[in-house]
Amino acid sequence: MRAPEDVIIRPLHTEKAVMLMEKYNTLTFIVRRDATKPEIKHAVEKLYDVKVVKVNTLITSKGEKKAYVKLAPEYEATKIASQIGLI
Repeated sequence: MRAPEDVIIRPLHTEKAVMLMEKYNTLTFIVRRDATKPEIKHAVEKLYDVKVVKVNTLITSKGEKKAYVKLAPEYEATKIASQIGLI
């Protein structure tokens, strides 16, 4: 398994990402194209000290892999985002 820093390229800060944070407690990241869902889950849990419930991924039209990471209810996505400087 890769180091968490190698899996996540950057967090995404778009209007949709902010809406997902507030409404669904979900963080959005651009990740390595060859990263698996378990690797993404592990990386987010280790880097941000949270519990991940679910990971959904998709390949964007730019060829980047985007991951939607839903956090457990006891963690707030908006708090994590402010800690990493997104909001």
